Amino acid sequence: MIEVSNLHRWFGSLHAVRGIDFEIPKGQIVGLLGPNGAGKTTTLRLLTGILRPQSGSIRINGTDALAHPTQTRRAIGYLPESAPSYPEMSVHGFLSYRAKIMSLSAKERAGQIHKVLGLCRLEDVARRRIGQLSKGYRQRVALASALLHDPPVLILDEPTNGLDPTQVREARSLIGDLAQNRTVIVSSHILPEIERTCERLIIIGSGRVLADGTPDELRRSTSSGACIVQCRAELDRALKIIGQLGCKAEGESTASGWCRLRVQGADAGETRIAIGAAMAEANITLRELRDEVVGLEELFVSVLESAEGPQS
Repeated sequence: MIEVSNLHRWFGSLHAVRGIDFEIPKGQIVGLLGPNGAGKTTTLRLLTGILRPQSGSIRINGTDALAHPTQTRRAIGYLPESAPSYPEMSVHGFLSYRAKIMSLSAKERAGQIHKVLGLCRLEDVARRRIGQLSKGYRQRVALASALLHDPPVLILDEPTNGLDPTQVREARSLIGDLAQNRTVIVSSHILPEIERTCERLIIIGSGRVLADGTPDELRRSTSSGACIVQCRAELDRALKIIGQLGCKAEGESTASGWCRLRVQGADAGETRIAIGAAMAEANITLRELRDEVVGLEELFVSVLESAEGPQS
């Protein structure tokens, strides 16, 4: 559905995008992550045809985007971070205006407006002025506008920025519904939302793709190698047993008689087996013994530091 190969883009002496490659199949929701200045917004603008690359290729829905930009734009619905609208217009009036700009016929306009009002859950506010709506509803209006021409590709730049928790949850549900028959790219700096919304992550830094995969795949690739242990024992005794295995450990006790340890060994799998055997031999009850799970924030920082050095 989306094929990007060796994209490069300069702004004077600034090499903003440096050989970016990725492919996204139909129906996948992909999160695009990156710090400020990483080339993330430039990449989105290249995909949507707002900018042209100096070199490389882009294919959208089987069409060469550089050779056929108008045809390609018809395949894309784009929601920029600051989506424009007219606060004095009604929701229905704004969508009608946008549909005319898109050269939809009168019959197509009526059908598509009705469709996107339903998709974006705007029927109840269709006759209200946009300026009277909450930020969440204004975001939905902008999204409905991007969907008027029924694009197979949807690109969303910070779609939940400025929304309250309830609105964020609603936006997440809406994005999931829209992805049933579309390819969706979501760019956001809100890492927990990206993790909840997207099935695949592409992390960009310094204009390059630094990591690409599902959250679980990326966590495994940046595993700390540590184990988490919960056992019913005094902390000093548990630390002594683990120390005898040649592992480093730190932990804390709880008021209920359990202790929780983080254990670092040469190999996480072998370390878990050795801990299990040692605790069984000491007749200590284990409640938890697992690999340490790397959170998305830690993953993000780890990937950037591996490529670019420590982040401030």
